[in-house]
Amino acid sequence: MTATSSPLTRPGFTYSLLLAIGMAAVVGTALGFQYIGGYIPCALCLLQRQPYYYAVPIAILAAISELVGLPNWITRALILAAGILMLVTAGMGVYHAGVEWHFWPGPATCSTTASSMTTNAGDLLGELNTIKGPSCTDAALRVLGLSFAGWNVIAGILLAAFAFAGVRRAASA
Repeated sequence: MTATSSPLTRPGFTYSLLLAIGMAAVVGTALGFQYIGGYIPCALCLLQRQPYYYAVPIAILAAISELVGLPNWITRALILAAGILMLVTAGMGVYHAGVEWHFWPGPATCSTTASSMTTNAGDLLGELNTIKGPSCTDAALRVLGLSFAGWNVIAGILLAAFAFAGVRRAASA
């Protein structure tokens, strides 16, 4: 890295920004299926989203650290943390997919009835105790044979690989 190189052209900035966009796109797609498509997530689906909720801001912080000229190791550590969180969500996806395929039992807290979201705001408080999310053992939708959990495994692994490549590339810059 030369003293005159722009932070915008450095690998740490590029990788962290693209990583944040990719992770936001994945979790945004899940939210779109929920709020636009009407697919109510089960308890495990909601848990799989949490690493994204932490990793997106971490990747943004990595981009900012590169922009303001913080030491390179800080940017790399933040990208690494985001990558590790993507491995966590991929692992959660493997567990959830295994529950869906009945390889092992799911958590006892997963409900077994699938009700829809309320459309009656006047009865919202009354429905809070009666509406339950779908069972974790039933995939709401399968695309090319994979459920949302299966696709999350693929997305998590790809995003983690991209993050780790970014850490390596930023280290050599």
